[in-house]
Amino acid sequence: MNLHALRIFVEVAAHGSVTAAASSLSISQPAVTAQIRKLEGELGSRLFAAKGRGIALTPEGQFLFAKARRIFEWEKELEKEWKELQAGRLGKLRLVSTYVPSLYLVPGWLAVFKKRYPQVQVEIFTRNSEQSVYHLLHNQADVAVITNESWDDLPIKREYVADVPYWFIVPGDHPLAGQEVPLKVLMREPFILREKGSSTREKLFSLCEENNVPLPTVGLQYHGLVEAVQSVKAGYGAMLVPEPAVSDLVKRGEVGRVRVTGIEIRRPIYMCTRLEDSQPKPVAARFLDLVFGR
Repeated sequence: MNLHALRIFVEVAAHGSVTAAASSLSISQPAVTAQIRKLEGELGSRLFAAKGRGIALTPEGQFLFAKARRIFEWEKELEKEWKELQAGRLGKLRLVSTYVPSLYLVPGWLAVFKKRYPQVQVEIFTRNSEQSVYHLLHNQADVAVITNESWDDLPIKREYVADVPYWFIVPGDHPLAGQEVPLKVLMREPFILREKGSSTREKLFSLCEENNVPLPTVGLQYHGLVEAVQSVKAGYGAMLVPEPAVSDLVKRGEVGRVRVTGIEIRRPIYMCTRLEDSQPKPVAARFLDLVFGR
């Protein structure tokens, strides 16, 4: 079916007049009439009949108008939604984040983002650094929020967000709680570590190597930050953790902070996108603009 002729038919039917349809479409009346005759010939049915000085739809014309009108209403809706999609006000934002920003930064960003762009669907995964990079590079996420210091030569664009202080903690009643000790003393304690691929785990090991201190004994290994902190709170092990995760627990004496002589740890958080994407997709660009206040 000729869509151009069908569009003209819908205009004539909607206006009830060839003259009005021609004016609306900015074409001549003979051109409108020719397209209607062409469509009637293609369908083998009369679509309009004379009615006084005007025209009226035949039963076949009424049927076609009811169906065809939906096509062009849907087309207008599609055009409108496509503009919204291209403007970043519609679509899906896929985020992957390491545990610290996922717990303490991303929720606030998303609360503002969803109030501003309620039509955008948001999907978020919390993973360690290695897994977050994998998600990003394999197009399973549009933006990755990653805490990491060392980067391989990967096709990733990074924008610095902030530094997060990291503390060593032990149970609240531990003899080292509230003390300052050399790193080698603290490393004698059994440590609670994150899984392989965690940048916090790698940071701890690199500190030991830089200071020529033996690696600690692995007491427990967790795949989550909150669960690991709970083990320390329950009375077992030492751990390197982000300050936002434990500052309230330290104030209440439920865990104790251990200061290490000559070492202060602040870890950077980066907003990451794929280098191959010269521009992030519109919803991702909206999210990045919100985070950076652009």
